[in-house]
Amino acid sequence: MDFVGGLVAFVIIWVVVLFVVLPFGVRQPNETEAGHMPGAPDNPRIGAKFAITTGITAVLWAILFIIVANGWITLPLP
Repeated sequence: MDFVGGLVAFVIIWVVVLFVVLPFGVRQPNETEAGHMPGAPDNPRIGAKFAITTGITAVLWAILFIIVANGWITLPLP
């Protein structure tokens, strides 16, 4: 796996993991203010979710790298 392939794999895994992590800890406000959507989260903590997503992605990407580097799965070049 070359640099570009590794980067593309990391980004794809990151986006998938982000969609899994986004709903964690979401709470709706008790009272909605005028002009706010009732289903919008009270405190989305997006920075923490990005950090958690990056950590999980790093572990999953490392596992993928080990599998590809050892030749257990081969990825053909286009």
